[in-house]
Formats: sequence, structure tokens, C-alpha cells
Amino acid sequence: MIKKQIIIPTGRNKSILADINYVENGEEKPLVIFCHGYKGYKDWGAWNLVAEEFAKAGYVFLKFNFSHNGGTIENLIDFPDLNAFGENTYTKEVEDLHSVIDWSLINHGFPISKNNCTIIGHSRGGGVVSIVAKEHRAVTNLITWAGVSDYKTRFPKGEQLQKWKEKGVYFVQNGRTKQEMPHFYSFYEDFIKNEQRLTIKGAIKQLNKPQLIIHGDNDEAVSIDEAKNLKSWNPQAELKIIAGANHTFGSKHPYLELELPGSLKVVVAETLAFIQ
Repeated sequence: MIKKQIIIPTGRNKSILADINYVENGEEKPLVIFCHGYKGYKDWGAWNLVAEEFAKAGYVFLKFNFSHNGGTIENLIDFPDLNAFGENTYTKEVEDLHSVIDWSLINHGFPISKNNCTIIGHSRGGGVVSIVAKEHRAVTNLITWAGVSDYKTRFPKGEQLQKWKEKGVYFVQNGRTKQEMPHFYSFYEDFIKNEQRLTIKGAIKQLNKPQLIIHGDNDEAVSIDEAKNLKSWNPQAELKIIAGANHTFGSKHPYLELELPGSLKVVVAETLAFIQ
């Protein structure tokens, strides 16, 4: 098993930290790119075990931290750079994924096939991959794990929105780290400016690539109705409901077990069956 850390430039003031997992056998392999969700990062929970499973199945598995997820190159766990977290936008995350795909298409010495690229997004990352799958010609498969179907509904409304505008920032506490995580009002302004591009429904309705939607029926963070929305916008998509699964499919952080939790094991198996 080969695992290498890499830094991918974005053309902005923040680079992307990623890692690549694969088994070396002298052959080019299909690429799978994984996008984490809100308040997430590439080494959260059981994501490293997921990477190993895909590598053993014959893929190059690349997972990365969004450039403004709050981590740094030096400290990639949790959120040492809360200012960057506050400056994040959906547009930046979409552009980050474009940068990762473009980087992958250049020969960097990794055995990546240039004509077979699957992108997977968990939770909020599901919206990012949905948009990029429509936009990027190199993407061959779209997969969402507990993915969101709408960004606009997640913003504050009414009086809360007005207070956010007046103060310029609102805070959300991280339940695990107890950090007060900022969202600058520019986050909302960027969405409104780019609303057409960032509307997931529009991207899915225009998609002409294979799509797999996986969701747990015990998801406490993203309603299973959002998976059903995605399916309704693309009747050709496959929808897999995992019985009893929560939002993270049984994973948590830190995850100290040596095997995947049962629900996430099913998710990986369903995903591999779909792309194979």
C-alpha cells in the first residue's frame, strides 16, 4: 500500500493538502476523489480506512482538505485557522475540486488513468461534487454519501439574516472541539452572487453521467428527503438507502477501530459495485 501526502496549488493564497492511496503493480488505475463535509477534513473518523479499501480494490484514492476548511498544512487536524474557515464559500470549494481534478490529469508520477474519474462527496461535499460533475468533462461518475440537495435553505433567514449582515459574522459551536467557528457574511453574499451555479437542483437536472445516491434512513443531520430530491431530479440515478445508518454511517472522531463500521462497510461495497 502506497500512501503519499501532496500539496496542490489553487492559484489563491491557500493550497490544498491531499493524500493519495494505491497499491503499486505497474498499471494505471481509475481515480476516486473524496470530498469531506461541513466541519470536516480528510483524516476525520474512518476516512483513512475507506481510502485503504478503495486502494485494495484497484483504485487510486485521493482525499483532500478544502483550502478554507480551517486546517493548515502544518496542522491538518481540527481547525487552527478559524479565520480561513470564516472566509470559506461554496464557490471556493467548487473551485478547489476543479483544481484537484485538473492536477490529477497531469502526470505527477502516480498511476492515475486520465479517462476514469469518480468523485464522491459526503454531506455538504455532496453538493460540491454534484455541481462539479456537471461542469468538469473529466468526471465519469458522481456519488453522494448523505449528500445535501440545497444550499440556500441552510442560510439564516429573516431577523437572523439581518443580524448576520449587521454584525458581519455569526458563530457556530463545534460540539466536539468546543471552538466557536465563524461564518462571515461574505459567505452569503458569494452564494447570492453565484446562486445559479450553486443551485444543486440545476446541476443534477443537467447531469448526463452515472449517479449513485447513498443515504442512511437514520440520518440526524441531513434528511433522507434530500436523497429523494436528488433522485427525483435525475430518475436515471441509483438510490441506495442504508437501513439504520446515521449521517456518518457509524463513523466518529476519533475512530480507533481497525475495521470500518458496519454501515460504512456497506456504503463502500455499494460504491465499488456501482463504479466497477
